[in-house]
Amino acid sequence: MQVLVIGTRDTKAAELDYVARLIGGAGCEVAIVDVGTLSDGAGAHVTPSELAAHHPDGPDAINSDDRGTAVQAMSVALTHYLTSLDPGTIGGVIGLGGSGGTSLITAAMRALPIGVPKLMVSTVASGNVAPYVGPTDITMMYSVTDIAGLNRISRRVLANAAHAIAGMATHRAPSAAEDKPAVGLTMFGVTTPLVTALVESLQHTYEPLVFHATGTGGQSMEKLVDSDMIVAVLDMTTTEIADHIVGGIMSAGPGRMDAIATAGIPYVGSVGALDMVNFGALETVPAQFKDRNLYVHNSATTLMRTTPDENQRFGEFIASKLNTMTGPSVFLLPEGGVSLIDAPGQPFYDPVADDVLFTAIESGVTAPNVEIRRIPSNINDPEFVAATLAAFSEVMEVRP
Repeated sequence: MQVLVIGTRDTKAAELDYVARLIGGAGCEVAIVDVGTLSDGAGAHVTPSELAAHHPDGPDAINSDDRGTAVQAMSVALTHYLTSLDPGTIGGVIGLGGSGGTSLITAAMRALPIGVPKLMVSTVASGNVAPYVGPTDITMMYSVTDIAGLNRISRRVLANAAHAIAGMATHRAPSAAEDKPAVGLTMFGVTTPLVTALVESLQHTYEPLVFHATGTGGQSMEKLVDSDMIVAVLDMTTTEIADHIVGGIMSAGPGRMDAIATAGIPYVGSVGALDMVNFGALETVPAQFKDRNLYVHNSATTLMRTTPDENQRFGEFIASKLNTMTGPSVFLLPEGGVSLIDAPGQPFYDPVADDVLFTAIESGVTAPNVEIRRIPSNINDPEFVAATLAAFSEVMEVRP
């Protein structure tokens, strides 16, 4: 298996050669991938022109006088190149770059399956790396000095990075014979009783992987689905959709549910925590929402009760996604409330808003492989747990 060393040889040839030499010295096969839009490709195993041929719009796509456009096009070409390779032949990927190179390279890294070693040495790795890492397992290493020549600092940092990726490539985690099929579940604090009960019931046969529905959590689960590491999903907490549509801080973006739909794996979903949009501390709630039904969950989190109009939009969004499902799917609607605080006597109890959500989903779903069921209980009640487990057994029986 090869370790791919990625960077711009027109500006970082010495650093790329240094890292490649150390990785090779650690016993790994190495290939230098040149992503320089102005580079002639000298000294690279994969040249810019070879990468450009992988761009879906053809090799001329990277030939732009605008640097930003050219860099973005090269990132697309690199992504298509990496994903054209057999993941089993990639021992690891290491990138070197400043802000532009980091953006270019990590976008392509994010397209690789979870588990393929990915390390980015970057001048921006000491700041907010969320835009670069996303829901993947990219390791970010701060370069300390700029990646602009070899010196007493950069040699040490780059050597550490080279030996780290070599270690990742040559010492993979052993497969455990007792590994069970993995099932993804989404959870929030207000759906914890439901998901805890599901985990207790499933863990004897499956390996439950629970994802906190914080935006990145939903993205991470779907990345694992895309990487063929999850065999089914119990998507009980779809609250990230509310944040996406209304503007909360825990959105998973417009692609939520897309990987699941494309994968065709068995799916059971629900409307957990769609009674709320998430904001930070109370003083951070946008001015237009100050008069809404707000609930201070803790000093750092404020929840806002969603309205019937907002729930109509959530239902339409979910229905549109369910209509793209290619696998057996059941979607459950808890008539007694969608969270712990959407129940009689609780601050977010609003059966009118909930029914708008339910009706929008029921009226919008037309896919023949998706069944919608109303359950006359709160989402955390034992009756709903039983209904979820029954639906899960059904979709697993008819899976492809």
